[in-house]
Amino acid sequence: MLEKLLYRVPGMTCEHCTRAVSGEVSAVQGVREVSVDLAAKLVTVTGEDLDDQALRGAIEEAGYEVA
Repeated sequence: MLEKLLYRVPGMTCEHCTRAVSGEVSAVQGVREVSVDLAAKLVTVTGEDLDDQALRGAIEEAGYEVA
């Protein structure tokens, strides 16, 4: 079953941020889609059996903090 998780990432400001976060998060097991809304500073992750800690870690690995 697909699930959706939402993360607020206030440090994202540009397309480089979008690519960095999307790249790291996409590599996490179970992730099917990553959507970044720069204006709202939100990252939406869609997938199956998503691991919240792994996703937060991937965002941090990209160089951003999850609020």
